[in-house]
Amino acid sequence: MSAETPRNATGGGSAVSALTAAERRFLEAARLAHLATADAAGRPHVMPVCFAVDGATIYITIDTKPKRPKAKLKRLTNIEQNPEVALVADRYDEDWSRLGWVMLRGRAEILADGDEHDRAQALLRERYPQYRAMRLEGLPVIAVRIARARSWGAVET
Repeated sequence: MSAETPRNATGGGSAVSALTAAERRFLEAARLAHLATADAAGRPHVMPVCFAVDGATIYITIDTKPKRPKAKLKRLTNIEQNPEVALVADRYDEDWSRLGWVMLRGRAEILADGDEHDRAQALLRERYPQYRAMRLEGLPVIAVRIARARSWGAVET
């Protein structure tokens, strides 16, 4: 039930993807994932995130939910220092035959503006109705270029 797909250096909505069809469906059904970043010294930081999949890229926007005033977000600072990230989406069920997860590893970029930024925010607004009421236009988007995908458990169900 475990699979690892080969490295794929493409990104930005490419039709080629490091994901299997089952992993893609699992991610598209998941509403939440956890983004792991690390600073330059390797200190980890993990945050729950909303996300959208497009080709071989995962998009995560910074939104308008309350955050510490005037402080740069740790995940953005970490990506600037160390762009290697991991993202995990999982499913828990009391029926343990339904447990499953997909873990992605890749390089993250921070998109401040541009066509890809705008397309990513449109995808996220389509996926999460809560984003439709938020002013996201001037906020950064994290683009994770998927290099490796690994999955375990009941990913295909």
